[in-house]
Amino acid sequence: MVQHNNVSKTLRTIQVTCAVVWCLLVAGPSFGFAALKPVLVSEGVYKEYCTSKEIEDNVGICQQQELKLNMIFTIAAVMTNVTALIVGPILDSYGPKVCGIIGALLITLSCLTLRSAVTIHAFDAYIVGYTLLAVGGPFTFISSFQLSNTFPDNSGLILALLTGAFDASSAVFLFYKVAYEKSGGAFHIYDFFTLFLVVPVFILLAQIFIMPHESYVTMKELALESLDIHEATSSESVDVTEETALLETTGNLSVSGVPTYLDNGKDNGHISHSHVDELEQNSGVWGVLHGLPILGQLKTPWFYVMLAFTAIQMLRINYFVATVLSQYAYLLGSFEKAELLNNFFNVALPLGGLIAIPIIGVLLDTLSTFSVMALMLVVSTCVGCFGLIPNSIIAGYLNISLLVVYRPFYYTAVSDYAAKVFGFDTFGRVYGLIISISGVFNLLQAFLDRTTHKHFKGNPTPVNIFLLSSTIVFGATLLVYIRTQIKHIKRKQLEVEAERAPVLTMP
Repeated sequence: MVQHNNVSKTLRTIQVTCAVVWCLLVAGPSFGFAALKPVLVSEGVYKEYCTSKEIEDNVGICQQQELKLNMIFTIAAVMTNVTALIVGPILDSYGPKVCGIIGALLITLSCLTLRSAVTIHAFDAYIVGYTLLAVGGPFTFISSFQLSNTFPDNSGLILALLTGAFDASSAVFLFYKVAYEKSGGAFHIYDFFTLFLVVPVFILLAQIFIMPHESYVTMKELALESLDIHEATSSESVDVTEETALLETTGNLSVSGVPTYLDNGKDNGHISHSHVDELEQNSGVWGVLHGLPILGQLKTPWFYVMLAFTAIQMLRINYFVATVLSQYAYLLGSFEKAELLNNFFNVALPLGGLIAIPIIGVLLDTLSTFSVMALMLVVSTCVGCFGLIPNSIIAGYLNISLLVVYRPFYYTAVSDYAAKVFGFDTFGRVYGLIISISGVFNLLQAFLDRTTHKHFKGNPTPVNIFLLSSTIVFGATLLVYIRTQIKHIKRKQLEVEAERAPVLTMP
């Protein structure tokens, strides 16, 4: 582990700057698929799947072509979430430099595959190339979070910068789309991904010559090291400070659905009783499963009810990202109006994450876990209802505006729930399982897409009603369970307090 005070301030600043730059470019550009999709259509990708009648009618995008294009994003979204479970152990075992280099190599392969996809016939190069880009993102993004410890006094700011860069990276393909249109279609996919090769080369050079071989030491580890030294020279018992206790509960963070491993996950030190009481009072569920073996935790409704709710939310969000254009082309009865909403979505998606960060922080700091989950359900229900309104472009704008803010709120709230309920001894594994299983569940996107086109003639309303209904059912189940358990916990606390109370006897 590297201590920040052993590295010059200039070098640490350069390291953080490099990480923010590459996170802006490759942390999560695959989520900007809605902007890339029109370019792929214009370039004739999968045009061979169109029928002669569709070509004669000059449709904006034909049915089989859209299904194939949407499959690109479906597989990439699944692999992004599954990769998050893999990166953590690699980061723990081999360090951030190795993770960064792996990410750079994956992105290089992605660029080489996508730039030549039109000439590759041995496999579907668009799916493979886009998936490699999606998988490379978590390797570069997650390994960067340890840099928050380069400047401990400003660790929150650095985390916010990296998180904001992740959210903003979905705009990469928006800028490409603008450049493509400005060039009159002359800035082809081959040209873009040839130019984009500069990014993984930059990451590789930065990892070799600038970035640390090991992760920076966290404030918690420094405090514990200091505590060990003090205990070695003093026989008096020493308590960890409240600042260290706070870091004990926030040593691992997760932002926009990607778990990070800033710590080794071991619960060292002691948390002050006052801090524990504060956390319990604020959240209502803090510590409910702390200390239990992971298998015991996974068998409780705390895990599988949240898993069901998370899976349906992720499916809804990613299904919308892949199909926003076709959904509104049907709901508005106009491909031109749908393009307006699609363009708005392309801009709003990266901005939504940036705008939501401070709001999310305040909500999670001030509201109980039950209130946070209730707010999630309310907002998600509103998003679903707006998405059912036909012939209203205003409802479309409201739907998109709420969705792009709800997306980072949902991911962060789920990780906050996992941390408070399960604890950090098992956080990486529990949260990783929730996200990974939900990611695999997203393969249902393809089925929903086919159902919409083949059985409902392109009408997205039946599928959206199903997704909204599932959200309400699983969300309400989760809220009822949390409320029931909170009452049970409070009753147990009162019983314990009553047992501990001194017995008053008459003199």
